[in-house]
Amino acid sequence: MRPLPDRFHALVSSDWSECLSPTGPFDFIAFHHPELATPCEEIFRRYTGNRITLGEACERLRALLPAPVSAEAMDAYLERGGFAVYRGVPELMAWCLERGILFMINTTAMIGYFQRVFAARRLPPMPALSANAFLRYPPEASDPELIFELRDIADKAVHTAEVARRLGIPPRRVVVIGDSGGDGPHFAWAHRAGAFTIGSMTKESLSRYCAERGIPIGCRFGVSYAAGEPRDARREESFDFRELRAVLRDVLGG
Repeated sequence: MRPLPDRFHALVSSDWSECLSPTGPFDFIAFHHPELATPCEEIFRRYTGNRITLGEACERLRALLPAPVSAEAMDAYLERGGFAVYRGVPELMAWCLERGILFMINTTAMIGYFQRVFAARRLPPMPALSANAFLRYPPEASDPELIFELRDIADKAVHTAEVARRLGIPPRRVVVIGDSGGDGPHFAWAHRAGAFTIGSMTKESLSRYCAERGIPIGCRFGVSYAAGEPRDARREESFDFRELRAVLRDVLGG
């Protein structure tokens, strides 16, 4: 792992799947193996709803997958429509980086997925990434300077705290973004530490996790779902993440 540059004075640590992107972390498996779409979706919902651990989810995936997914297979998935972000997400990332705010994706999606995304320049270059170690390709020049292997949901908070520590960024200058109950421990850490939280396309599982533990959600952006309410892709797509620049200015200054 290479050292982080010291030009950053604040940190945004955000989940990816159904938070910055409408896609799921296992969609690339379903793309190449359509017969696995339903079990992959069930595994995803179970760990984001805090019913199984991420480790258990990965073991179930490993048992389902007939063979490893190569970099070429991941590229084919991305090129045929597998890469998607909500409106304004790349622009928000670039805006943060231009202003000395380190934007880190912190997710249970795969390291290998992001390696191929960055190799194809589908997102702005990112200094740090925390993602699922289930799938990882050999290093490339386009990889983030620092890659954390996320093996458990609780690692999100550990990795956010470590990046902030390395850069000397105080918790009051950290923003955590998440959407589901799987982000609950990350929000719990943010609340204890004094960081700011944003619920993006907030699922009932995150609202419930926080309510049961007295954890406030500092800001809700996009659709905020009630229990049992199905996802509404059209409503989600109507929001522009560039609107979060005003929130970040208020919280982080600049």
